[in-house]
Amino acid sequence: MNRTSSTNRTGNRSGGPNRTPRDHYQEVTDRIIEALEAGTPPWRRPWDPDKAGGPAMPRNAATGHRYRGINVLTLGMSTLAFSSGDPRWATYKQAEERGWQVRKGERGTTGYFFKKLELRDDKTDGSGPEGDDTVRRIPLLRSFSLFHASQIEGIPDFVPPTIEEAPWRAPEAAEIIIANSGAVVRFGGEKAFYSPATDHIQMPPHAAFATVAGFCGTMIHELSHWTGAETRLNRDLRNRFGSHDYAREELRALSTRDECVSPAGWRGQEACCLFFLPLH
Repeated sequence: MNRTSSTNRTGNRSGGPNRTPRDHYQEVTDRIIEALEAGTPPWRRPWDPDKAGGPAMPRNAATGHRYRGINVLTLGMSTLAFSSGDPRWATYKQAEERGWQVRKGERGTTGYFFKKLELRDDKTDGSGPEGDDTVRRIPLLRSFSLFHASQIEGIPDFVPPTIEEAPWRAPEAAEIIIANSGAVVRFGGEKAFYSPATDHIQMPPHAAFATVAGFCGTMIHELSHWTGAETRLNRDLRNRFGSHDYAREELRALSTRDECVSPAGWRGQEACCLFFLPLH
């Protein structure tokens, strides 16, 4: 039986049409892009940020959302919040829409809203290469008045949240991995990250995670970044967000998470898809 070698597949000596070799890397990339375009969510934050802050964190009385950025400082240090122990604030309009009433003569506290607007200017005058455009980033800062719950009549009484415990317990295997690594892990706040400057992993509190899969997956993900420190595997962790090097580092962390979490049965059923289109 005459078996055609792999080299003959791309160069047919009989003069037949050449066959293009399969590009397995491209096939995998195409499948990932197809899943993204179909709407598969690339990543879901496995913790609830509203459960990550303490009960004294300033929050909006109408929406329940916590304030961020400089508002945490300006509202948190208000004597109104300190004296009452009530962290709720609302705009005049929000209070009015719910049938509450800001007392006459009360003075509001300034809150701030900040975002960056991106404006893309297409060069249609022929001054640049075809398709060339410029992105301008304009900082937008607005202020608005907020009233503390103690300044609003008709608002329901504040019921302080009880101390909540996580509805799960971390498996022994996860605790052993963290303990044996020697990594410094701190709990608190609403973000998960590894800090090269202080060489520690920051995690939201246990109660912010709904499942053991979410907690373990996040911990292993950040532990993977921890291994890249100069005193360990010495990877460059000073990559700008959105760059190829940043994406590669995230791919390493995601791969480590899946390799550790999935075999251990911690992953759960949520969809997972890589989201680094620039790498293709």
